[in-house]
Amino acid sequence: MSLLNAAKPWAVFRCLSYNVCVARFRKRSDAEGYASILRQNNPNAVFQVVFDLEPIKSNKEPHD
Repeated sequence: MSLLNAAKPWAVFRCLSYNVCVARFRKRSDAEGYASILRQNNPNAVFQVVFDLEPIKSNKEPHD
């Protein structure tokens, strides 16, 4: 996960046979508002707001 994803954990996904991340936001209310606009403009499409925060993986080896 990149630092950008960590700074903006709320994501709007378009649900197809595979999921596509449309946009990322810092605040849930911003993501919900954006998804609402997308749903109005694309009534046949399915959009989902999710909290997409994965643990940050370090490339460093642990010290024993």
